[in-house]
Amino acid sequence: MDVTISLVSLDIPEECNIILGHAHFIKTIEDLYEVMVESAPGIKFGIAFCEASQKRLIRAEGNDNSLVDKAIEEIQKIGAGHTFLIFLKEGYPINVLNAIKNVSEVCRVYAATANPLQVIVAESEQGRGILGVIDGSSPLGVETEEDSEERYELLRKIGYKL
Repeated sequence: MDVTISLVSLDIPEECNIILGHAHFIKTIEDLYEVMVESAPGIKFGIAFCEASQKRLIRAEGNDNSLVDKAIEEIQKIGAGHTFLIFLKEGYPINVLNAIKNVSEVCRVYAATANPLQVIVAESEQGRGILGVIDGSSPLGVETEEDSEERYELLRKIGYKL
């Protein structure tokens, strides 16, 4: 058996974040929808989910048609069974991530980011699967005291720390 490995770059529009994960059941799409609306009222989102058996369709839901369309477009590039992709704006992954991880059929979250994202995809005769992700860029150095102070101030300015 042969396996081909490829790199899929996702297009993440400005002011958007994404969550990429793996789940195992057709009801995932509805459960993720419920998590999004219950965890962060007012958040705008689109979800796409690739079925791995039966009809093998891309299922999609959301409350923002442009984000639903974008989720479908980007998950088609990946094409891996039981993979889900959520595009969100007017909210952040931190607002919904723990609730997503607690959905009973969610197996793994690969990334939650607004950074440039590359997905490492393996393809065999059977189908495609995600091996991992490259999230953003490599570090350029080690945090200095000044950098630490900037981080401290930023987290308080945006309301994530007291």
